[in-house]
This record gives sequence, C-alpha cells and structure tokens, in this order.
Amino acid sequence: MTAETTDVETIEIAQGVHIPQIGLGVFQVPADEAQRVVEDGLSAGYRHVDTAAAYVNEAGVGAALRASGLNRDDVFLTSKLRNGDQGYEQTRRAYADSVERLGIESLDLYLIHWPYPSAGLFEESWRALQDLAAEGAVRAVGVSNFLPEHLEAITKHGGIRPAVNQIELHPTFQQPAVASASRALGVAVQAYSPLGQGADFSAKPVLEAATAHGASPAQVILAWHLALGHIVIPKSSRPDRLAENLASAGLRLTQAEIDAITALDSNERIGGDPATFSLTQMR
Repeated sequence: MTAETTDVETIEIAQGVHIPQIGLGVFQVPADEAQRVVEDGLSAGYRHVDTAAAYVNEAGVGAALRASGLNRDDVFLTSKLRNGDQGYEQTRRAYADSVERLGIESLDLYLIHWPYPSAGLFEESWRALQDLAAEGAVRAVGVSNFLPEHLEAITKHGGIRPAVNQIELHPTFQQPAVASASRALGVAVQAYSPLGQGADFSAKPVLEAATAHGASPAQVILAWHLALGHIVIPKSSRPDRLAENLASAGLRLTQAEIDAITALDSNERIGGDPATFSLTQMR
C-alpha cells in the first residue's frame, strides 16, 4: 500500500456527534511549532486534532485551523482539563479559557485529562462537564486515563455518560480491563501513544504483517487499532509520516494478524499510572 490519503471512518460517540477514527495528537509539540505541524496535518487530510491545556499549544492549534481556510465544522477539536484546574467552578473557567486560546466558540470534545484521585475533585469536575454539555457549550464530554473505579464513580448517579475514555493503549500495553469497563458503559475507547512510541515496531507479528501488506510497522499497528474499534491519535511532526499514518485507514489486516498482534500484550506502561499520577500540569 502507499501513503496516499484514505478516507477515515467516523464513530458516533454521542447523539449526532461523530469523531474521525484517526486524529492528530500534539502532545509534546512545542508551542512555536504547533501551527506548522497542525497545518501540515490538515493539508494531509486530518480532520481531527487532539490537544490539551497542559500541552501549552492550544493557540497554535487554533491558528492552524484559521490559516487552513477550512470551515470550523470540518475539523473535530478536542482539548482537556488540567489537574490543577479541577473542581466545579474551576472546570467551567478552564473550559472557557481553552476555547479562548483556540479562538473558537466551542469544542467538539472536552475531557478530564486525569482522574487525579489524590485531589478528590474529579466527580465535581465531571458534574461541570455534564452541565456544559447540557447547556450546549460543548458538543461532547469525556475522560482520559480513567480506571474502572473512576468510571463507576462518575456514572453511578446517571446523567450524560462520558463519550470517550482516552487511555494509553498499544500492542504491548492494552489495558483490557479498562477498555472492557469503558465499552460496558457505552464509552468509546480512544488510544493515546497508539504506536507505543515506536517500541512495538520490531515485534515479529508487526513486521510479518508489514511485509505481507507492503506497509510500514506504524501502519500495521494503526490498522490493528482501527480493526478493534479504537480511536487513535498518533503524533508526528513530519509531513511524510503524517500522510503515512493517515493511510493506515486503507489497510485491512487478516484476523490471524490481528490476533497475533493482540497476543503481544505484556502490560508495559509508558506513561503515568492513573491511580497515582498527581502532577498539577500547571506551568
């Protein structure tokens, strides 16, 4: 297969809200590079961009959207609440601040970035997100890095359910219990670090599938995610890699290839543990 742009499927995550299954992540993209990277992504065909207040690059993402000439409705935008902004009123203010930095009227999806359980505020923050959604201030709301016990805490009282749970997920760290608990509640699973930051590229099943399909290891791993129904937000600052990742939408793995990659799970986490992660993310 080639790295030509392929149409990306969408997933309905809330009533009338459809998210492209492949998006562009901008974690660790410096503020002064964010506009160029996102412009390159939009030019390549991405119509879904994932940022966060903690990344300190929301302004660059918004500038790229304006420079692209695309209509606001054509691009799905996600941002996230910093730990240090948790709490009911603080969450509402933080949402308004993110929207202002992006230079838009509203987000398509707003997430609680981490449960930050040591602060004991994520249930208040979730109530604020539910109210923002009910008021029409944001199209959909969700969470990130929430473990089953955190999901249970915010859903036991009913109301708007999280649209997605964005978690670290790649072949060698699949979090099956978290993914299963999310799906049981009707919450879509979104994978960050979907390529394992390159660590999974050399796995035998990945290399064998890449050879069989004339694809790159990255494309094979992303195709595995798509086959399992995950939403993915791979990051790259290189135009060729941006196009290559997007083209994974056209790759269809066999069931045997999918099963072999799934068997790679070894519980090797790259990022923080949601049960203990407690940085304020304020800087």
